Amino acid sequence: MKLLHSADWHLDAPMSGKTPEQNQFLRQELLAVPDKIAKLSRELGCELLLLSGDLFDGTYTKESYQAIFRALESVGIPVFIAPGNHDFCATASPYLAETWPENVHIFTHPSIEAITLAELDCTVYGAGYESMDCPALLKDFHAEADTRWKIGILHGDPTVAGSPYCPITARQVRDSGLDYLALGHIHKGGQSKAGDTLCAWPGCPMGKDFGEAGIKGVLLVTLEDTVQIQEIPLDTPRFFDLKTDAGEDPQDAVATLLPAAPSQDFYRITLTGYSNPIDIAALHSVFPHIPNLELRDQTLPEPGLWNSVGEDTLEGVFFRILQDNLSTESQSLQRRIKLAARISRQILDGQEVTLP
Repeated sequence: MKLLHSADWHLDAPMSGKTPEQNQFLRQELLAVPDKIAKLSRELGCELLLLSGDLFDGTYTKESYQAIFRALESVGIPVFIAPGNHDFCATASPYLAETWPENVHIFTHPSIEAITLAELDCTVYGAGYESMDCPALLKDFHAEADTRWKIGILHGDPTVAGSPYCPITARQVRDSGLDYLALGHIHKGGQSKAGDTLCAWPGCPMGKDFGEAGIKGVLLVTLEDTVQIQEIPLDTPRFFDLKTDAGEDPQDAVATLLPAAPSQDFYRITLTGYSNPIDIAALHSVFPHIPNLELRDQTLPEPGLWNSVGEDTLEGVFFRILQDNLSTESQSLQRRIKLAARISRQILDGQEVTLP
């Protein structure tokens, strides 16, 4: 049996610190996530879709509700939703106020409920939040069904023992009797195993800022003799937060970190090390094919390389020797000497060193 596991869509989430055009672009891309996940479920031949909460980001719009409704109605397999701390089941919740397709089951109470799917020989256990916080729902729980597969779905925190968001401990996972526990809440994907139970959280399917950098996606879970999971990237905009030594040629340093083809991904590149003054606006204009590019100059003035020349110290002698050898006519050797000086100065000044 194969199932797809996703969580933390956060539709309608605010996109702070961006231009109106970027906000609109990201909002439309986020609204496309439900359909992408439904399409992927069909392509991979999945028999269940597990959505571990925070599909909405608090107050919802009809547009986001309709995007999810259409996607889940089209997926053609049972869908289970465990609401979380951002989309908990209060009076105005879309899970209570709106209608949902017949193939969708929503766990609307903070007590674990069991749904058996005889045709798949499995039982799905789940619960949902009724407020922003939630107790440890897995505490003292053990799956008692006699079906072949026992699957749990919760919006819970496996990383902080005292978390107000349904804390999950290794002991609870081990004693649960589940084959697979599908979690949400943590926006960076991860997994752990306790006893015979594999516990995993897919992270968010699309980053919304540089705090959610990197490749995002969903989990494909295969249940055969054992439970196996595979990370499946989604075609969504990505955020990359990078640093590089400006070196002799800041333009070349930036170019090595960017794709050659046009991209709508978001890049924030911080230039470090020692450099002559950098015209950030001019440098930015060199890369019009990356419209969502942010450049930051954290370099130190190039003359600072030679501050210790003339000092009666081992450091002063070292840099004086390097500086004296800059008189060579070999430009290649000059570049190497300056590189050695920069790396040495960064180490002495306690800076992060990026080797070329």
